[in-house]
Amino acid sequence: MSTPFEERLRAVARDNYHDRHPFNVRMHQGELTPDELRRWIRNRFHYQRHIPVKDALITAKLGTPDLRRMWLRRIQDHDGQQPGEGGIERWLRLGEAAGIDRSLLMDETGVLPGVRLAVDGYVNFCRLRSPLEAVAASLTELSAPDIMRTRIDAFERHYRWIDADGLAYFRGRQSQGRRDSKEALSLVLDWARTEAEQEQAVAALAFKCQVLWALLDAVEAGERPAGDDGPGERPLRDDRSSGGRP
Repeated sequence: MSTPFEERLRAVARDNYHDRHPFNVRMHQGELTPDELRRWIRNRFHYQRHIPVKDALITAKLGTPDLRRMWLRRIQDHDGQQPGEGGIERWLRLGEAAGIDRSLLMDETGVLPGVRLAVDGYVNFCRLRSPLEAVAASLTELSAPDIMRTRIDAFERHYRWIDADGLAYFRGRQSQGRRDSKEALSLVLDWARTEAEQEQAVAALAFKCQVLWALLDAVEAGERPAGDDGPGERPLRDDRSSGGRP
């Protein structure tokens, strides 16, 4: 049976998760234009590529080999154990399936300022805060499997101009999110014994929810990076510019 503290954590993850953000709602209802979807893919990649960075910072805070080995797997999940593997590679393939050149995704100069600020804030949070707070912030993964299922359905239903192979990242995150959130939740429940520690954990999770919302706020606004006078995304190739199949 779950404790009141666990229920609070689950409520924060459920009620403040970015699946409720208007941009994600429009995405899942099939209302995004191809340019809007590519803008999200491009800027969300800036977050994706920093996940192993924040996880390396968390790993360095953990006090036992068992804990470090457990958290190290998260880095391997995103970076892969060799070139051509891992979540970052799968996100690059999502971009390519949507008509975005890999070189454009890798070019950080095109990242929106609000996205950069949100990601930097999260990485610095994991660098500067306690192990409890850094791990608790990752508990947005409690809601990740549900949004992945919704997203896969939305892409297959509404955005069929994106090659199905490009959805591999979303499919993989369903099982990884369940595993990772279970491990992180167990640590937080074990570490947060006092009321003050529990409040720190809840606040850390709420902060992470705000990071994800701020990222989508920037993507929805679509402001350009300083000095970027060109288009935010390249046009889709051939017949895919209409958003549908011929």
